[in-house]
Amino acid sequence: MKSKPSREPTPEEIEELTAFLPILYKPGFFPIEKWEGGKQPNGTISLPYPKYAPLVEEFFRTASQDQWLDYNYLPENALLKIQSQNFIQSASLPDVKSMLTFCLRGERFSDGHWGEMIEKGIIRALLERLVVIGSEKNEKP
Repeated sequence: MKSKPSREPTPEEIEELTAFLPILYKPGFFPIEKWEGGKQPNGTISLPYPKYAPLVEEFFRTASQDQWLDYNYLPENALLKIQSQNFIQSASLPDVKSMLTFCLRGERFSDGHWGEMIEKGIIRALLERLVVIGSEKNEKP
C-alpha cells in the first residue's frame, strides 16, 4: 500500500536546506569528527560508529522534514539516480526528494553513510540542483 505523497517544499524551505551548501563544503570541514567505539579500556568491544559534526546532524534533521521525504521511494532506484551525475543535474523535485530520502535513511543500515554522501559530493550535487529548482520556482508568477 502506497502512502500519501509528502507536500512540496516552499521556496523558503528550499532556501533553508540549500543554505547548508557553503557550510558542508567549506574547505577544511569534515562531516565526521571522529569514530567512536572499538576496543574500550575495560576490554569490551563495540562496533565503531561516527560522531558527526553538529552541522551534519542539523542538515539531516532539516532534510528529514515531511516536505523533503519520498515515502514511496525505492532505494535501488534512488541509488541508480545518485550514481549518475548527469541525472542529478537535471533531476525533478520529486527525484531530488527521492535521492535525499536515500541519503537520509542510509545511515540506518550503514554507519558513516551520511559522511560518505557528503564526502562523495552527492549532497553537494543535490543541493546545487535544489538551488536551480528554487530559482525557477521564484521566477514563476
